[in-house]
Amino acid sequence: MTSRELTSLRSLAPVPGDDAPATQLSDRLHRLFYGAIGWPFLAFSLWGGTRASKRHLLARIGLKEDALPHLGSWKADTGFLHRIVDAVELLRPTTVVELGCGASSLVTARALELNGGGRLVSYDQHGDFVAATQSWLQEEGVAASIRHAPLQPEASGDWPGSWYALHDVPESIDLLIIDGPPWTVHPFVRGAADQLFGRLRPGGMVLLDDAARPGERVVARRWRRRWPEIRFERVGGSTAGTLAGRKSADVIPLPRREIAMVAGARRIGFAAALLLGGWLLHDAAESVAPAAQAATFVDDAAASYRASLARHAMASQPESTQLDRAELGRVTGLNLPVIPAGWQVLDVQVYPAKSGMAVATVLRTDQAETVALFAARAETPAEQLPMLDQRDAQSVAYWEKGPVAFALTGELPAARIRNLSARLAGS
Repeated sequence: MTSRELTSLRSLAPVPGDDAPATQLSDRLHRLFYGAIGWPFLAFSLWGGTRASKRHLLARIGLKEDALPHLGSWKADTGFLHRIVDAVELLRPTTVVELGCGASSLVTARALELNGGGRLVSYDQHGDFVAATQSWLQEEGVAASIRHAPLQPEASGDWPGSWYALHDVPESIDLLIIDGPPWTVHPFVRGAADQLFGRLRPGGMVLLDDAARPGERVVARRWRRRWPEIRFERVGGSTAGTLAGRKSADVIPLPRREIAMVAGARRIGFAAALLLGGWLLHDAAESVAPAAQAATFVDDAAASYRASLARHAMASQPESTQLDRAELGRVTGLNLPVIPAGWQVLDVQVYPAKSGMAVATVLRTDQAETVALFAARAETPAEQLPMLDQRDAQSVAYWEKGPVAFALTGELPAARIRNLSARLAGS
């Protein structure tokens, strides 16, 4: 399972006796309708991320260049794998449970080794693939428990289709990674993973891959209603979309009202409505979501700028003027741009962030201007060309490079901030 091996466009075929495919007419119609709605996403998800992102991932966890297979299609992309490493670095988990093994298993197991240990328990419905993955991890020198869990009819009645026949699940889970079963079982198939949410410890995290798909969006809405003690949000940085949920240690769980599945003609009618107008609404929602996410990121950057200036003015808070880009990249997963010649580093700080870690750097330009560079994993409408925003007297220019978003903030004219940010973005 190295980069020398190809990835097929489709997920692994069901194995007779190993899978329990849905046979109800309504389930088949759901697959048909959601496949028609989601084909733009499915086409886009064939891309597994840039080669640079994959190289950075491998370097980040100390794996050789050909350790991972070709990504994309039904496999996790590099953005989701980076999210897993972020979560392991943030949580230092004792127990990780994974649904759907593969490349994510190797990345998770290796990240655990580098961050205090912990065990990985992974389940998959394909017996042969489980054996191959276990052998592959052993060849790479990492340890995990990869278990065969064939699909069977979902027993609770809360979700349609089939679900894993899970066994010996750990009682307490720090991190739950959901990357299976495939949507072809049923568009809502991963919803049944919520039967494990009660085992999630306070402060624990859920990561759902392929969160941009229409079926997973429905699942996410239901999870938010049923599990108010878990804060779910879509996070950027991956082609397939990632839903991250963090269980609060402070919220008292509310009594859950079981949400019945829409049956018969109502289910078919709902799916037909999605077929006719759902993707247009999806596009409209996507056009609004990045703007909201960008506003949050800019707010965080502006707050970081104010905090950094306040810290710089305090005698009791000594500055850290050493900017070790290699060390910061290795620890935080954030590759900072090269600081232009003639600029001076006044302070460098690492902050906790929703997506893992953030880095704030106070700089003095070659024209003696004080600015702050803020870096974190976030999704904004920007690409490598900076976009402008304003926060009171502060001008903010933000851009993205791979899964990382950057913002340059200063009390300068917008045109000047744009020029300075273009120098950083180009580096």
